[in-house]
Order: sequence, then structure tokens, then C-alpha cells
Amino acid sequence: AIYPGGHLPTSSLLRLDRRNIVIDCGAGVAIGLARQGVDLKQIDAIIITHLHSDHYLDLGPLIHTAWTAGLSRPVPVYGPRGLAAYWHHFLAAMRFDIETRIADEGRPDLEPLLRVHELDAGSFALFPEVRATAIRTVHPPLFDSFALRFDGGRHSVVFSGDTAFHPPLAELARGADLLVHEALHPAGVDRLVARVGNGDDRLRRHLIASHTPAADAGHIAELAGAKALALNHMVPIDDPLIKPADWAAEVRRTFTGRLHVGEDGMRIPLGAD
Repeated sequence: AIYPGGHLPTSSLLRLDRRNIVIDCGAGVAIGLARQGVDLKQIDAIIITHLHSDHYLDLGPLIHTAWTAGLSRPVPVYGPRGLAAYWHHFLAAMRFDIETRIADEGRPDLEPLLRVHELDAGSFALFPEVRATAIRTVHPPLFDSFALRFDGGRHSVVFSGDTAFHPPLAELARGADLLVHEALHPAGVDRLVARVGNGDDRLRRHLIASHTPAADAGHIAELAGAKALALNHMVPIDDPLIKPADWAAEVRRTFTGRLHVGEDGMRIPLGAD
């Protein structure tokens, strides 16, 4: 959700070996990238970790906006089964605008500019210089929910995606320069459910069953020997009673390395690139 004065849903930009890789496309991703100085025509790949709206709602708008900004080359998109249907229906919903711009402005056809690849567990060459490895996580009720590791020439970065506490993530993140892990602060769950107002106890049960307490995210990072941990997709992110220091205190119960408590626009250097 987005609330007045609040944070945008989770989207990340990974710059690895001079490649621009977008991880998830929540609402506002195009604006977020532009505010970081990213030319949308220079997106090299997009990864969608799972099909919850806060992770792929703006995939179509991102590509469409990049197209109106001058995108003319295909962008590979990797995501769970069902993502191709999303792209097909987005094109159908925007058909009038797309056809008008092609005829009136001389634009290339939009449809071929996004190439959907079905994501599964395993390793694959994202680019000749960047290898990706995906594992399934525990994020009920979804089966296709993935964490991914990206290995470049000098640096390795891991994104947990959305997941409950999942020990195999420690092996995926072994020795990584950075682990970007979702986090839940248990003290805020009941207040969050009350604030939302249009769910029942099933929302509370989902949050508890499908997300990782911040201390457990720290435990994964410690087991992995990750050089740094960054918290993202923090639940709840908008609770005035939970400050960055409170998130850090939870993590410090289990993790002794470098810690970044996520916020919109945060940049985390991996070293000279």
C-alpha cells in the first residue's frame, strides 16, 4: 500500500558489471529509477520475484514509459509463470494508446520490446558477465516465489524476495558482498492489520506465515557470512512506533556485520565498478 507521506513499494536497481538490473516493479518504479538518475532506455534486464502486486504492478507501465522515453531494444524479463499473461493483458488494455503512438509518432511496436522468460529454480547466464541463481522461497500461498543471487566479475549480491525464515537462503548468500533481505517487525503486526481495516485475521496470519522476523534475517546473514545486510520490504514500514533503531536492534541480536536499514533512494556501494 501507499499512504500519504509514506514509502513506495519495493523495487531495487542492481548495477553490476555496468549492467542495470531492476529487481521487482512495485508502484512508482519508473519514478524511483528516474530520481536515481537512471535513463529508462538503459535498463538491461528485469527480475520479478513473485506475483504479488507490490512486486509487478508497474512492470507494464515501466516498459511503456521507457518506450515513450525512447526504448527501442528488447529487455529480457525473468519471472514466475503467469507473467507472460500479465504482459499480454497490459498490451490489450493499452492497445489504443500503443497503436496511436505507432501510427502518429512512428514508434516501434511495443510488444517485442519485452521478452518474458519463465523463472525456475537453478542457475543461468543473465549476461555473459553476470550469472543468476534462483531458489524457491517460502511465501504461502504462492509456490513460485524466488530468491536470487547475482554473481558478476567481482561482486555478488543476493535478494531474498518475500519469504518466511528459510535456512537455504544462507547457502545461496554464502560469502556475498550484500544480502538484501525482507524483514518483519513482530511488534507492529497487530497495529498494521488494524490500520489497513479491510482484511480480517487472515491478513495477520499471512504476515506471520509469509515473512521473516528481522532477527531471523540477521541470522541468515550471519550464517551466510555475508559482508553486509540490507533490510527491504519492511513490514510494517509506516508504523510511527517502530524507528530505524528498532529494526537495527532486532537484527543486532543475530548479525554482527554491516547493516543498512532500507529507505527510499538508499544507495549501497559494492566497490569501484
